[in-house]
Amino acid sequence: MNVALLGGTFDPFHVGHLAVAEIVSQRFKPAEVVFVPAAMPWLKSDRIISPSADRLEMVRLGILGNPHYRLSTLEIERPGPSFTVDTLREVRARILPHDDLYFIIGWDNLLDFGRWREPSRIIELAKIVAVPRIGYRVPDDAVLEKILPGLSQRVILLDKPEIDISASIIRERVSRNLPIDHMVPALVAGYIRQRGLYRTTPVSGCQQGQ
Repeated sequence: MNVALLGGTFDPFHVGHLAVAEIVSQRFKPAEVVFVPAAMPWLKSDRIISPSADRLEMVRLGILGNPHYRLSTLEIERPGPSFTVDTLREVRARILPHDDLYFIIGWDNLLDFGRWREPSRIIELAKIVAVPRIGYRVPDDAVLEKILPGLSQRVILLDKPEIDISASIIRERVSRNLPIDHMVPALVAGYIRQRGLYRTTPVSGCQQGQ
């Protein structure tokens, strides 16, 4: 059973995540695309992120109704910082040796790949599917090999989708009381409003940390 993993903080989950999952599904035909919210992403340790319960629920609502998409709590349940290599080891142990495991990241993430925990092991465990990020040029083989020897042989560079959206923009718009309905699935937008997420002052009767 081929599997594709899409990790991140999902703070919040947005339509760009769905677009990436759809492109990967069309291209590689995995049995399922698994969304893996991070508990404590070590590369974002300097930023406060929303409670894991809220981020899990936003992903669950965002993928509701698609039988080929699945939410994983693997990193949320594992104590300590979230390292991709640990997640890939666990997923690889659960599938057959001949099954393909794909790990989805953005072009921008490739530039930091050498700083990740055990990057050489990561590319042994999974094929890296890199999707475009606005403002970043596609990295060529020479750049990839400088980042990590052997990386160019394990990376599949896609040229779409080109998504001009980010979670930080969504959070800012919410804080300024601007609409986000075109940027997130409807159920996610409703959940953000209900929970008062990303507002300077939480909505009455709803504390953001609960």
